[in-house]
Amino acid sequence: MSTLFRTKSVEQSIRDTEEPEHALKKSLSALDLTVFGVGVIIGTGIFVLTGKVAKETAGPATALAFVVAGIVCALAALCYAEFASTVPVAGSAYTFSYASLGELVAWIIGWDLVLEFALGTAVVAVGWSGYVRSLLDNIGWSMPEVLSGPDVADGFGFDILAFVLVLVLTVILVLGMKLSARVTTVVVAVKLAVVGIVIVAGLFFVKSANYTPFVPDAEPQPSGSGWDAPLVQLVFGYAPTNFGLLGVFTAASIVFFAFIGFDVVATAAEETKVPQRDMPRGILASLLICTVLYVAVSLVVTGMQHYTELSVSAPLADAFKALGHPFYAGVISFGAAVGLTTVCLILLLGQTRVFFAMSRDGLLPRFFSKTHPRFGTPYRPTILLGVIIAVVAGVTSINELATLVNIGTLFAFVVVALGVIVLRRTRPDLPRAFRTPWVPLLPVVSVAASVWLMLNLPAETWLRFGIWMVIGVIIYAVYGRRNSGLAKAAARR
Repeated sequence: MSTLFRTKSVEQSIRDTEEPEHALKKSLSALDLTVFGVGVIIGTGIFVLTGKVAKETAGPATALAFVVAGIVCALAALCYAEFASTVPVAGSAYTFSYASLGELVAWIIGWDLVLEFALGTAVVAVGWSGYVRSLLDNIGWSMPEVLSGPDVADGFGFDILAFVLVLVLTVILVLGMKLSARVTTVVVAVKLAVVGIVIVAGLFFVKSANYTPFVPDAEPQPSGSGWDAPLVQLVFGYAPTNFGLLGVFTAASIVFFAFIGFDVVATAAEETKVPQRDMPRGILASLLICTVLYVAVSLVVTGMQHYTELSVSAPLADAFKALGHPFYAGVISFGAAVGLTTVCLILLLGQTRVFFAMSRDGLLPRFFSKTHPRFGTPYRPTILLGVIIAVVAGVTSINELATLVNIGTLFAFVVVALGVIVLRRTRPDLPRAFRTPWVPLLPVVSVAASVWLMLNLPAETWLRFGIWMVIGVIIYAVYGRRNSGLAKAAARR
């Protein structure tokens, strides 16, 4: 049993990054990290989720729901910032848990992140494809159904646009982090410009009457049945409400998913020039920027149209159409398509770095831990995973699997928060450039908030997540436990 919870020291993790053929090139600054964070967080959520939540759950108080969700993420972000500055090694929550909670927990969280980032990349690629097809339809070009994916085609369909997007982004990641950062910077600038235009233009159409009532009267939420009901309802008999004060918290559990991605910034710690200083800045700055933009957009859209009249599928675009300004609707669609490009790129980046870190530790074949002699990137796992995810995006209709991304992220938040408490007790001597305040209180609150949001997910999501974890434990028992670097070091002794 002791081997399952053996930890890899912070010093050993850092020494491993100095081996020439397993070392990643350091080229990122605090600005690059902030751009990565904004690039991966702002996606379809800001263009779509606001209307759905306002109309069905919180009304104009959706802005408050974004604030609550932002606070939950900020609690986790403070824990990530301490770890990323103390253990500046690729792998994010996987590496952090290896240094604090032990090998089995590290494997579980690494396996969890592989699922989160892989499915996230595929889901976003399919969403990007849908926006591009919509833009092409607007100019009179229509993609053949057979090349539009299974959601569109009658019978077999292959989403060629999603497939090609993932392959192109794979090539960019192989060619180097600095190139990835430059591409991301340009795309994020375009995306922020579009969001800014929408906010400024929408302010001219805001009517104060649309904010009344700001917090609508509470209504019972339609109860689910069986496995599609929230786990909190099945276990505790608690039925979430729509609207009212409790509705704001219910909405927060939904809009939280618009923040998913800031943790990906931590996977680039090893490729940051001064991680002790720049990692906390990049993580916290990107989260703050996105929270402000989300609140602003939600206030604008609920001010332009009464929440009961908002569109669920495309609230911002349809609000401008309803007011006789279709041009802005086109701008929003363009911004969404551009924005999803960076989301896909950075999720794929996070996926490959976690896989690379697990390979370097021997939990996965070390064949994948060698970096490119010229570009200094983990090209082998990048190519392998890029091709697999491209195929998955091309042939799979994701739908319910997208919720696995959400539960995987929240699970990672819980592990990182617990890891901060443990490492403070086991290694109080470690130099910490950034210290999470109010330990252990703040990490405990972070754990409680993340678990609460997890309990609001459908029971069937928990079931699928459990099956994936069982598969991971079996792989660890068969391969990882015997081949890890720590196991081999112990055998030599």
